[in-house]
Amino acid sequence: VQLQASGGGLVQAGGSLRLSCAASGRTFSNYGMGWFRQAPGKEREFVAAIVWSDSTTYYADSVKGRFTISRDNAKNTVYLQMNSLLPEDTAVYYCAAGAIWYGSRFVDYWGKGTQVTVSS
Repeated sequence: VQLQASGGGLVQAGGSLRLSCAASGRTFSNYGMGWFRQAPGKEREFVAAIVWSDSTTYYADSVKGRFTISRDNAKNTVYLQMNSLLPEDTAVYYCAAGAIWYGSRFVDYWGKGTQVTVSS
């Protein structure tokens, strides 16, 4: 299984970015996919997840109302639309698959990170 993340970059506070994560190698009909992030000097933290079978979504409190996760079945791809970005959203964002809403111990697959930098 490979998870390929893309879409990171540099944006000013208040701006928007969209991350994508394309999965290959298996289907995730009984699974979830989503994102974690890790800022310098901090632990990796859960951001958002979507259950593949019924599109149930989960969000960290810090991103609720600003980030939206969605999926495209045909492309086996998950998207994270990030709006009203704050400097504290600056981190490396990691795509992940599994029952990830329970935490990083339940991640079965990790993608490579993509850097998101929000300038003030």
